[in-house]
Amino acid sequence: MERGVTPTDTKPSVVRISGSTFSLRVLAAAIILLFIYYAQGVVITLLLSILLAYFLDPAVEFLERVHLPRTIGAMLMVLILVAVLGAVGYGLGSRTADFAANWPKYSALLRQAAGTVESKLNGITEPGPTEQGAKTNADPRPDQGVLRSLIMRGMGSLYALFLEITFVPFLVFFMLAGKRQVWHGTLELFPVSRRTQVKETLEDLRDVLRSYLAGMTILTLLVIVMSSLFFWFMGMDYPILTGIASGLLNMVPYIGAVLAWLPAFFIALAKWKTLGSFLLIAGALMSIHVLALNLIAPALVGKRVRLNAVAITIALLFWGWVWGGMGLLLAIPITAALRVVCDHTESWRPIGRWLSA
Repeated sequence: MERGVTPTDTKPSVVRISGSTFSLRVLAAAIILLFIYYAQGVVITLLLSILLAYFLDPAVEFLERVHLPRTIGAMLMVLILVAVLGAVGYGLGSRTADFAANWPKYSALLRQAAGTVESKLNGITEPGPTEQGAKTNADPRPDQGVLRSLIMRGMGSLYALFLEITFVPFLVFFMLAGKRQVWHGTLELFPVSRRTQVKETLEDLRDVLRSYLAGMTILTLLVIVMSSLFFWFMGMDYPILTGIASGLLNMVPYIGAVLAWLPAFFIALAKWKTLGSFLLIAGALMSIHVLALNLIAPALVGKRVRLNAVAITIALLFWGWVWGGMGLLLAIPITAALRVVCDHTESWRPIGRWLSA
């Protein structure tokens, strides 16, 4: 009897243990996903602070080598960052105010273009008498539930923006000033046997994020300059504002090259009505973005980031769904950081190889 009982007693226990472990992992992943979704303001603020701290750290180290105390150097770099962002924001604000003053002209053109497209679509599919009556009797007022959801979504975005503006400078300063304490404190969170591995992971992560940020900053500035010069040469209104929009959209891989058409097309409606002008704008912007992404970007960031096209596309879809526009901007550094962690973790190395294949 014991020979027959032993196998049947062993198998269910193994299945029960592995099943509970899998359930715990799924539950942990669901909790993490809910946290990053509902606490997006806090998480985005923390991630932006970490990225900016990595970006500014070389300058602080240089000031420290010239015998300037690290705390003063960190404060100086944060003040310079705030001044630069303030100057850029002021310049954009003045140009945006000019654009807002002329908004009735552009909104009328947009409504005219939308009406033309709608009339052509109605010509293709003409509604019957019943559909026409339903369209005529439809309530023009927007649904209250839609308005409520839009207001709540806007309040969430304003809250996230408030956190980023107020807390990011302080977090960046504390991270830069207390870098050594934070570094050693992070290492002490792990057992002594794993601290060497964790140290190598953090160093590799620092190099990857620093290279990505520096490369994308240079790349974005180049696209802004080239796009602004092209718009100025064509005689478009607000060439710098449209060029900045094109450069910022270039930070979103693949789809940014197409999204950059929309602001330019919108501004171009005030001057041109022929298809050739819009094809010229689309061709020039596509050439600028393709040149930047395929020739300049690999030399600046490609060797360090090492992510394949499928991984980048999935990251854009996921983080764009979770955080919207900020998710599209942060998708690549988050995925690159995940790839570094996978490369330095034995059980996760197959995932790291897939991300960089």
